[in-house]
Amino acid sequence: MAKPVLMPKQGITVEQCVLTKWHKKVGEHVSVGEILFSYETDKSSFDQESEVEGEVLAELFNDGDEVPVLVPVCVIGNKGEDISEFLGGKTQAASEAPAKEEAKAAEAPAAKATVSTNAKPVLMPKQGITVEQCILTKWHKKVGDHIAVGEVLFSYETDKAAFDQESEVEGEILAEFYKDGDEVPVLVPVCAVGTKGDDVSCFAPGATATAAATEESKSAETAKTETAKTEGKAATTENGRVFASPRAKMLAEKLGVELAACTATGPKGRIVEKDVRYAAANGVKTAQAAETTATAPAAKAAEAPATDVRAYTEEKMSNMRKVIAKNMMNSLSSMAQLTENISFDCTNIIALRAFIKANAERLNLPNITFNDIIIYAVSRVILNHKELNANLINGDTMRYFSSANIGIAVDTPKGLLVPVLFGADKMTLPEVAVNAKKLAKDAQAGTLKPDLMSGGSFTISNIGVFGIESFTPVINPPQTGILGVCALETRVKLGANGQIVPYQAMNLSLTFDHRALDGAPASRFLKELKEYLENFSLNLCF
Repeated sequence: MAKPVLMPKQGITVEQCVLTKWHKKVGEHVSVGEILFSYETDKSSFDQESEVEGEVLAELFNDGDEVPVLVPVCVIGNKGEDISEFLGGKTQAASEAPAKEEAKAAEAPAAKATVSTNAKPVLMPKQGITVEQCILTKWHKKVGDHIAVGEVLFSYETDKAAFDQESEVEGEILAEFYKDGDEVPVLVPVCAVGTKGDDVSCFAPGATATAAATEESKSAETAKTETAKTEGKAATTENGRVFASPRAKMLAEKLGVELAACTATGPKGRIVEKDVRYAAANGVKTAQAAETTATAPAAKAAEAPATDVRAYTEEKMSNMRKVIAKNMMNSLSSMAQLTENISFDCTNIIALRAFIKANAERLNLPNITFNDIIIYAVSRVILNHKELNANLINGDTMRYFSSANIGIAVDTPKGLLVPVLFGADKMTLPEVAVNAKKLAKDAQAGTLKPDLMSGGSFTISNIGVFGIESFTPVINPPQTGILGVCALETRVKLGANGQIVPYQAMNLSLTFDHRALDGAPASRFLKELKEYLENFSLNLCF
């Protein structure tokens, strides 16, 4: 008997998930435990394993679709079995309409280009799974310029790094669809290259939705109209609340479309991305336009005072700031974080730095900072504390690293970045100094490679340069700990003869995930690190 596979509900507040990838196709056999598809919520990613054995008879959603929880995603059974009860007839067809129409829309420009033009679109690359849009920072060519294969067309950046886009075709730049500073969705045409006179209208923004609408049959349009009569009302409740998917809301805000004016075709009368695109392509009044119209008379009647002490400006957060905010909230809301503090006597490392500085030229040594010394010490000590040199995966699996892959928090013009110094425990102190400074320099310049931004086992954040004496660093998931390095402080202690002796001390703040380890193991790590640093010269020699 055929059985449906439902979209799991991963959390009380989760109402829908994004189906990211199918691992099996219709007609393929699947065994118990094999992965059927991958999906993600707003917080994490998952693989759905099959709980039954059989043939995949139907897949009810496509890659990239937003799927309501606890509804059938596919059907498994024996070849030839009747699965109509899982398709839901017209209701199911209506819920599938957005996905099908989006697929049509995506194919329309390519089909048109193949038939009527030889021009080629240049798409905005997708630099990473989580990247949905990039900022076009600079055009290096103008419309009308000739471009050769390998020449740089434009520069762009994600929330983590900057890139140059080289042309893969030769020809004339016929159109540029975005300007410097624009946020461009990934995998959409940024410009078109071809021979003068080629038609490039099919690649322009909005052409996708227009092409899809044009190619719809009269019967499909009639069905859509009937659906709008019944489902369009369901999108708004009596108290004025509009039901829309998160991605539809984001797109509506970006395009300035009034959600209440959209026709809902999604499951249970919900507005989906396709509905917003359709509304934008068909001239629905935007929220911005409506607001302008409503406030115009008032703006004429009221004149602002010469000096308004209540005046302010608003700016949209950058992509990087949004990602940092999301990661920090996710870290604090999903972990049991606790911070412990300890200080150590810096007399030994201060003397060592002075010796290195005085003999750097003779010994051919690079500039070695306190941060380099602490990275070196942590990379050695942490190998004795595997719970801190680890990642906690999905809340129930510990991944222990055999090497110390130390993340180094770097303050950049675009925000906080954490490049990883892989295998720090296998480097000498001079090698740590050279490689750590190169990572920081690349991060600040925006030229850091994406593969150096993940895979860390532990992170160090040093804000001692600002005079900070103690703070609570936030863990970088899925790591289980982060060490905060603070400023030098002058303290006093009793000497051998009972006299008061001033010395330089430094505070270390360790935040750890209490799910992965308890306070005692974390304290043992700090104690050992303190002793290692206070006897650093001796440890360095042996």
